Amino acid sequence: MSDFTSNFWHLYIAGITLISILACAFFLWASAKTRVMPAADNTTGHVWDGDLREMNNPLPRWWVYLFIITVIFALAYGLLYPMFGKSQGQLGWTSHGQWETERAKALAAVEPLYAKFKGMDPKELAKDQQAMAVGERLYMNYCAQCHGSDARGSKGFPNLTDADWLGGDGQPDYIHKTIAEGRQGIMPPMAAAVGSAEDVRNLAHYVLSLSGSPHDSVRASQGAAKWGACAACHGADGKGMHATGAPNLTDQIWLHGWGEETIVKLINEGKTNVMPAQKALLTDAQIHVLSAYVWKLSNTN
Repeated sequence: MSDFTSNFWHLYIAGITLISILACAFFLWASAKTRVMPAADNTTGHVWDGDLREMNNPLPRWWVYLFIITVIFALAYGLLYPMFGKSQGQLGWTSHGQWETERAKALAAVEPLYAKFKGMDPKELAKDQQAMAVGERLYMNYCAQCHGSDARGSKGFPNLTDADWLGGDGQPDYIHKTIAEGRQGIMPPMAAAVGSAEDVRNLAHYVLSLSGSPHDSVRASQGAAKWGACAACHGADGKGMHATGAPNLTDQIWLHGWGEETIVKLINEGKTNVMPAQKALLTDAQIHVLSAYVWKLSNTN
């Protein structure tokens, strides 16, 4: 992989770009210097399809001048803007810098609106129709891709409407922190701690039994003895713990799928889920409104 991150490649791209521009200029100059001795009828002697003859007429002047302008423009553009490899250009322009400038203008335009909401308690903010309309737009732009437009999530992405929270109490402060800083949930592979493949399968049936899901009662009774490997995170009663981010296994809410095979795979392979931090994209005021909106999704009464 180091071959693709070395300094050679930016020089290669810069060289190819510059050579291509200069080659255009050279061929334009060469074609202007080349003289073809025409026949008496001003043709070059090339004939196609029996009677289609190539005339020896020069290129139109406007076309030649336009070609020269494009070559000059390309060289000037490459001098001013990042076009030749790692060269930043004399103007120091970057797409990220332009995005930051445009973002700053957009935030300045809506700052008075968010100033109105800043001092409000999130639970009171959830009652404000204007704030919730703004929160909905923020949700659709930054959250719906994973949690769904209806906030009910999908496999691997939590439902935000059911009041089932993995890493906290679901209060606005926790939601605000999760949106801003993100969250990582890790279940390590546990097969080695559980025992044999049969032990893992028995434990899977015990897990199913905790929520009253269909299971083999004989296997479940045998798997109960292996529950100790899981109790440290999920609790002795299987109801999970916010401190570890371990889900409640008794409520029939399955984030990563349901059934014996799914649970066996999770025990064997573990699972890592990541909620990315949004503080680089959203201001604290925007997160404040969005937190109130997300809190309201599971507190509609």
